[in-house]
Amino acid sequence: MTCYTNHTITHNIGGVYMKGPDGKHIFGTVKVGEKGQIVIPKEARDLFKIKPGDTLLLLGDEAQGIAIVKNEIFQQFAKDIMNAGEQKEEEE
Repeated sequence: MTCYTNHTITHNIGGVYMKGPDGKHIFGTVKVGEKGQIVIPKEARDLFKIKPGDTLLLLGDEAQGIAIVKNEIFQQFAKDIMNAGEQKEEEE
């Protein structure tokens, strides 16, 4: 018997999509092609508004794995960090 609490399960062609608590998602599995390419599942592309031609940033942590973020989001995050550092210096 399988029991899922606070999860929505829908089947797609590539596997299973699960929506967990607090905005967490499992989009299923993807296969790496001969050229090292993967296909981002449609549910993930729709949720994160990823369109053809978008630039994505691939981050890696040897202990935790790989993360993919839209480049614009990471650039804004970096700007926010830089601005916070400048504001702290001005306060001192």
